[in-house]
Amino acid sequence: HLIYIFDDVLYAVAFDIERLEPIGQPVPIVEGIMTVGAISGAQFSVSDSGTLVYLAGPAPTLEELPLSWLHATGKVTPLLPSGRNWYSPRFSPDGTRLALDILENSLDIWSYDIKRGSLDRLTFDTRALESDPIWTPDGQRIVFRRGPSVGAASNLYWMRADLTGEVQRLTDSPWTQVAGSWHPSGKFLAFQQASQRNNPDIWILPMEGDETSGWKPGTPTMLLGTEASEQNPQFSPDGNWLAYSSNVTGTSELYVRPFPRAGGPWQISSGGGGGAVWSQTRQEIFYSTPNQQIMAASYRVNSGAFQRDPPRMWTKSRHLVRGGRRSFDLHPDGNRFVMAVAPEVETSVKRDELVFVFNFFDELRRLVPVQK
Repeated sequence: HLIYIFDDVLYAVAFDIERLEPIGQPVPIVEGIMTVGAISGAQFSVSDSGTLVYLAGPAPTLEELPLSWLHATGKVTPLLPSGRNWYSPRFSPDGTRLALDILENSLDIWSYDIKRGSLDRLTFDTRALESDPIWTPDGQRIVFRRGPSVGAASNLYWMRADLTGEVQRLTDSPWTQVAGSWHPSGKFLAFQQASQRNNPDIWILPMEGDETSGWKPGTPTMLLGTEASEQNPQFSPDGNWLAYSSNVTGTSELYVRPFPRAGGPWQISSGGGGGAVWSQTRQEIFYSTPNQQIMAASYRVNSGAFQRDPPRMWTKSRHLVRGGRRSFDLHPDGNRFVMAVAPEVETSVKRDELVFVFNFFDELRRLVPVQK
C-alpha cells in the first residue's frame, strides 16, 4: 500500500509492486492528523512491524508572526510588525536590509529595507519555489535556491539585489542544495547538498571573475561528506574557519574546522546545537539549543588550534522555529538578533499526546484489499 496525507486525512491505495502502479481508488483511513502545509509534511510514521503513530490536531499556525529585535537584555522591539508567512531572515553585510523568503501565492525572495520600512519582492516566478537567501560579502547580490516544486531538487541561483540584470544559475545537480555562507573573499560559496544516502554533505563552489569582467561559477567540490548529516556551513569573519552542524554522535551538535586546510573538528555545543552565526564585531559564535534558546561562546586561536570558552546563555528568551532552516539572524553590530520571539506564556494548545494504532497492516488489508 501507499499511504499519504491530503488536508488532515490519511489515505491508502493498494499498489502493484511489479507493475509500479496503483490498484483501485484511494480510501480514507484516519482523520485529524496534524499537517504542516508550508513544508508539505505531516506528523505520522509507520513502523516496519505495523504500528501507526500520529499527532492529532489542527496544523500549527505559522502565519501572522511579527519579526522582532531581541536584545541581550531580553528586550523585544518590533521590526516587521505586519503579519507575513516568512522564513530564513538574513541581514545584508551593512545591516541595512534583510533578505527573507515569504510564502503567499508562491514562495519568493523579498527584501526589507530597515530604515525606510519598505518590503520589496525580488523574485516573481510563480512556477518555482525560491527560498533560503544569503548575501554576497559586498552586499550586491543574493544567492538563493530554486526548485520546480516541493520535494523536487532545488539548485543555487543568484541575482543582483537592485534587480538589474538577469537571474543566473550557479549549479546544476540532481540533488537538492541550500546555500550556507560566502567566504569573505567572495571566491567560495559553502553549501549543503543531499546525496544518495539522503544525508546532506558540505560542498564548496569556487567563483571566478569580478563585477567588471563578469562572474563564472567553477566546479563544486565536496569538503565534508560522511554517513552523518552535515548542514548549515558558516564561514568565520576572517575566512579561516567553518562552522557546521553534524549528527555524527547521534545528536546534532555544532562543530568548527579550519578552511581550507584539514584539522579538527572542535565541538562547540553539548546537549544539542545548530544554526551557527559568527559575530562580526567580537570573537564569539552563537547557536540555538534544541529548546530554541540562543547560546554564545567566546573563542580564540592558539597555535592553529581553535579554543572556545564554555557556552553561555545569551538570553532566556526563546525563538519560534519557522520551517526547516535557521529562523533567526544576528545583526552585523553583534548586539541584537532578529526572530519571532516566543511568548513568555504559551497561549496555544499543548500537543503532548501521541496516538498509536497497532496492527495497522491488518487494518489496511481489511479496508483496502489488494486485488490483482
